[in-house]
Amino acid sequence: MTNKKVPRLYFTFLVIVLGCWAYYMFSTQNFSLYLKHYYAVLTMVFGSFIAGSSPEGSAAIAYPIFTLLLKTSPSVARNFAFAIQSIGMTSASLLIIGLAIKVEWNYIKYVTIGGVFGLIFGTYYIVPLISPPLAKLFFVSLWLSFGLVLWNENRKPKREVFVAIQRFAKSDMARLFFFGLIGGMISSIFGTGINIFTFCLMTIYYRIDEKVAVPSSVIIMTIETLLGFFLHAGIIHDFQNESFEMWIVCVPVVAVFAPLGSFVISKVSRRGIAAFLYVILIVQFIGAMWVIKPNLQQLGMCLIVLILGLSTFLYLSKMQRQSN
Repeated sequence: MTNKKVPRLYFTFLVIVLGCWAYYMFSTQNFSLYLKHYYAVLTMVFGSFIAGSSPEGSAAIAYPIFTLLLKTSPSVARNFAFAIQSIGMTSASLLIIGLAIKVEWNYIKYVTIGGVFGLIFGTYYIVPLISPPLAKLFFVSLWLSFGLVLWNENRKPKREVFVAIQRFAKSDMARLFFFGLIGGMISSIFGTGINIFTFCLMTIYYRIDEKVAVPSSVIIMTIETLLGFFLHAGIIHDFQNESFEMWIVCVPVVAVFAPLGSFVISKVSRRGIAAFLYVILIVQFIGAMWVIKPNLQQLGMCLIVLILGLSTFLYLSKMQRQSN
């Protein structure tokens, strides 16, 4: 085995994180927090695995469960999402880099730059205006429309895919920056979003192989979540004690299960990854409908978002960037 295939950065990070976690827990004797926040631990077993194995951050699982099912404050759920992903998705990213799993670095670079500006703008100017139920319905409806278009694309027997953006040009820089900007605004609301939003562009417009787009999106969300955690804990200072308690009990879970998801998905076929994504998107949508029980007006909004999303993603699929 060559050195590049030994994920030393991940193992080093894991030892440091678990060492710090153990020191804090044993010195404070706060193990009773596991009885108080057991639901967070159970949620993150699944959420962190999905975060490492798909273009959806663990917040895509945690945010709706906490805010809609467990009635947790949206701001607590968002801050927890940023905090816990700073451990889980960093672990997953270090494993991806350590195992030399193929990623698209132009995608990562320019989306991340746009995402930084979008996250900061959204945190200060968009988040205060958003209603959590409407935001979640918008979230699941948009991604369901993407899943339907991706499914339609993958039905084509000879769908051509690439491992990198072909003939990368300045127009691609601007396009990736713009999608990163919008994705950053979405992430400011939910604690995730830039990864799946830009994943749509990569797989439908650029026809990037899902096996490359997924780990690339994990690295993008890692950078975004570290910034989000820093913004709320270090600058805005609105990181709640409840968020901290849930975070500390989930640290060892996500440090293992998020990179495990990245490792497992690296062994799965492209169509297998796509099928896994379809299931997540459908379950998310049905779950939101069941929990929120939207009224007629909210259902109308879902229908409009579905139609607009389908139109947008179908347009991207028809306008696929030419490879030659």
